[in-house]
Amino acid sequence: MLAAHPWLLGGSILTLLASTNAFYLPGAAPHDYKKGEQVKLFVNALTPMLPGTDNAKLKSLINYDYYNPKFHFCTPEGGPHSEPESLGSILFGDRIFNSSYDIRMAEGNTTCRTLCRETVPAEDAKFINDRIKEDYALNWLIDGLPAAEMKVDVKTNDVFYDMGFNLGNDEDEFAETPALNNHYEIVLKYHQPNPDVYRVVGVLVWPTSRGGSQDEDIDCDVTAGAPLILKEDAENRVRYTYRVTWSKSDTPWATRWDNYLHIFDPRIHWFSLVNSIVIVVFLCVMVSMILVRTVSRDISRYNALDPETDDVQEDYGWKLVHGEVFRTPPNAGLLSILVGNGAQLCAMVGVTLVFALLGFLSPSNRGSLATVMMICWTFFGSIGGYISSRVYASMGGENKRRNAFLTATILPTVVFAMVFLLDLFLIAAGSSGAVPFGEDSGSHRRPMVWHFCPIVDRRILFWLKTWGDLTSCSCQPDSSTNTTIAKIPQTMGRNPPCGHSSFWYEKLNVLYCQRDLIEL
Repeated sequence: MLAAHPWLLGGSILTLLASTNAFYLPGAAPHDYKKGEQVKLFVNALTPMLPGTDNAKLKSLINYDYYNPKFHFCTPEGGPHSEPESLGSILFGDRIFNSSYDIRMAEGNTTCRTLCRETVPAEDAKFINDRIKEDYALNWLIDGLPAAEMKVDVKTNDVFYDMGFNLGNDEDEFAETPALNNHYEIVLKYHQPNPDVYRVVGVLVWPTSRGGSQDEDIDCDVTAGAPLILKEDAENRVRYTYRVTWSKSDTPWATRWDNYLHIFDPRIHWFSLVNSIVIVVFLCVMVSMILVRTVSRDISRYNALDPETDDVQEDYGWKLVHGEVFRTPPNAGLLSILVGNGAQLCAMVGVTLVFALLGFLSPSNRGSLATVMMICWTFFGSIGGYISSRVYASMGGENKRRNAFLTATILPTVVFAMVFLLDLFLIAAGSSGAVPFGEDSGSHRRPMVWHFCPIVDRRILFWLKTWGDLTSCSCQPDSSTNTTIAKIPQTMGRNPPCGHSSFWYEKLNVLYCQRDLIEL
């Protein structure tokens, strides 16, 4: 009936389309606010910022908790409370807490508000000044968006948001005695998809240093005056103030991250790229054709020879190693373990890239990338176990259970030992970047053992299933191995391990170090 009436079929399809409900991919769904509703501001760990100068380098590698007692920031009523975080977020150093900032959605431009007054002793003043000289930045989060400073890329004149803002000012006249930023101009941009729906699409902060009497109220509109400089030989009074300004924006919620994800120097050298690809493909095809013809001719000649009547021609050149290719190496077990873990790593990277390209790993969902990577690494243990068992069996390995156990445990053990060693240094330095060991290190934080035990336990379970395949594997090499082991001459000296590192210097320098920008 529908085939006889095409218009009826088309109408049915349109009716179904009209009644379809859309859904959001896993990640972070938009938060719809009402006018006057509270907008929570969360604080994250302080991190060193890369200065916007030529040949800029990080001056420190240590993160600090926002509520570290030495900073003397304003604490919320009842004390700070940590927010639930994902596994990847914790491993990447996020330490998110609530704050005492009172922000209401689109409630007009607020007047200058005093957040709190703190007393900073002399020893803590020196600690803060040292962190300012190391270009530490504050990291705030509002509706999943990081607070940023608006800057301009000098090369492209594009305006973008640089995540984080300076703890203080140590440039020009403040090089010897830095100034602490104690006033924050908070500009929040919102978008209205409907008249009664408000969504946050931008968070900007302009920090300034306001000196003078710290026990009296100030006017936020007054920009002149002496900055706040902490004395390292006396007690200091600090008043923290802020003002919130709302700005309506045409940027929809779906593209609010475009201003944050700015690419420096986006030029792509297409000519060099295409030229390199063409050369590589041409060389691969040429070498493959020569090798296939040579090997085919040699195989035909060997098959036509009669060992009793014909004189066998002696091999020469690279053909001398054909009887050594499939010889079992001295550390066959270690080789199979590394090959299996490498296959597992490739599978993890491939699946993670697919999820990222499909949009499942939203930047609003902090730590989702690392979480997915660790989950994939855990559940792809069967791939690593299968590859390792096949390689080990093909080389005549006999201790199969030992190989399976080491494949499941040796790499996580090495990684765990490295993380544990690095944690000791971070803990000694008082950094918040250390992976917490248990509940005593902070509320709602998983123990460090919980992070790694499922990985080891599940991988052992996966490799236990591969033991049956080990006995049934009949992998035979394509050619026989010589009875006598060929002598390999000793090389004179060693090749430098980083002989080609200079090839990548300019490329890595362009990607990570060249940041020509100016602040607005």
